Amino acid sequence: MLTVGSFGGCDIVGPLMSTHESAAHQVITSPSNQRVKWLVSLRKRRVRDAEALMIVEGYDELRFALDAGVQLHALFHCPSLVDDPGRARLAQELAAQGTVVVELGTAAFAKASLRESPDGWLAVVPTPVQTLNALRLADNPLLLVCEAVEKPGNLGAMLRTAEAAGVDAVIAAAPVADWGNPNVVRASKGTIFAVPVAAASSPAVADWLRKHDIKIVAASPESQTLVTDVDLSGRVAVVVGAEHSGLDEFWLREADIAAAVPMFGRVNSLNVAAAAAVILYEAVRQRTP
Repeated sequence: MLTVGSFGGCDIVGPLMSTHESAAHQVITSPSNQRVKWLVSLRKRRVRDAEALMIVEGYDELRFALDAGVQLHALFHCPSLVDDPGRARLAQELAAQGTVVVELGTAAFAKASLRESPDGWLAVVPTPVQTLNALRLADNPLLLVCEAVEKPGNLGAMLRTAEAAGVDAVIAAAPVADWGNPNVVRASKGTIFAVPVAAASSPAVADWLRKHDIKIVAASPESQTLVTDVDLSGRVAVVVGAEHSGLDEFWLREADIAAAVPMFGRVNSLNVAAAAAVILYEAVRQRTP
């Protein structure tokens, strides 16, 4: 009697099944199955934190994670929802490599999925969050610090921009939305696995930035200095704040300089993800030979 392993307090495969048969052919049809309930429980931050695991849903996001070298804890797929034969082979390939692969029926997958129109792919992976001291910096790093950002979609969008802009790391200061939130993964299009991420209190982040001689540029619409007039070519951390209240006074005190995005309309601020994108690409412009 063999088992592949266990998760969520449940054996991944039951007794009387060989390892390869179990990993490749086990089928769960009931939405009430304990493993399906475990997948649903990973929507809760306390469970993700306790198990250091998170969900990646969607073929594109899963493919990005695999290409980034992420080792899957387990793969759950629903063949009836997969409409591309080329993609369907992925489950067999991963099973052949030793990944735990479990097939879910349509009702079971719908229970586990967060999407209105799921595509049949869902994986459980280790949370990629690092400690600040584990981050490896380039000689001339560009960092993004997101303070108390509440909406997972905004956090994910900033990750996507950060990856495109070549940012060295994204740090959540005093985090509200956590990196393991499934909607962060979705909004980031999987780039959470390509950009180093960390989380810590605001004082801890500020101390770490000072220790590494990184200039703190606080995004503030009240500043009289435009970001286009700030030197972003050196060791820089761009700090953006929460959606409604902006940056806490702590960061405005700690900053080497506060800077505003040029604005010529009637609105007085941008969405935090849009503001971060503007500032990061101004940094890219300055850093491009």
